[in-house]
Amino acid sequence: MSTIGLIGSGLIGGTVARLAVAAGHDVVLSNRRGPDTLADLVAELGPRARAATPAEAAEAGDIVVVTVPFHAYRQVPVEPLRGKPVIDTNNYYPQRDGQVPELDDESTTVSELLQAHLPESHVVKVFNNIGSVHLAELARPSGDPERSALAIAGDDADAKAQVTAFLDSIGYDVVDAGPLSEGWRYQRDTAAYGGPYFDPSKGGDFSTPGTGRQATAETVRAALAEAVRYRDM
Repeated sequence: MSTIGLIGSGLIGGTVARLAVAAGHDVVLSNRRGPDTLADLVAELGPRARAATPAEAAEAGDIVVVTVPFHAYRQVPVEPLRGKPVIDTNNYYPQRDGQVPELDDESTTVSELLQAHLPESHVVKVFNNIGSVHLAELARPSGDPERSALAIAGDDADAKAQVTAFLDSIGYDVVDAGPLSEGWRYQRDTAAYGGPYFDPSKGGDFSTPGTGRQATAETVRAALAEAVRYRDM
């Protein structure tokens, strides 16, 4: 099993950590407020978990999950992530992150900006288009007929293979959306963002427990194919 480093330990980070520990991985958690603020989560997760600084989590992880607000991506430590697979869960919300012209004109993507910040790491985009509630609810063992799939995008084949193996271990199949530049196909405001995993007939919204639904690989591929870039319209 692997050690999973987490830079950011909020709703998605905490959920990934729970799934990872349940699958037998070790996790090293971090956030901007310091290791002491993660004591409750570490206690919940048990002996396979510990808290550290972001740089220490980056150093410890075989795979490192960056799950911070997009506007903070330049604070992600560079040196300890050299050569490593880095999972990017981030989304761009202008009302929170401020306007970013190159994202507004769709000349690049969130994950490509993180890759530019981490030029010697191997960024793989995943977890950005599923809510933490559904991520926890929909995990299923390999071979389960109700298993769901998650989209990934990245430029390094070995990193994608490592991330695929990790996702398999925590309960998900994978749909390869292509290179990192194709990550726009499941960013916010696309058909693949949230909707495949949410059953509106159950009421509530993406954050409501009990509203998840299976998203097969075929479902995810169809949603990715629906995506249209505004600049191409």
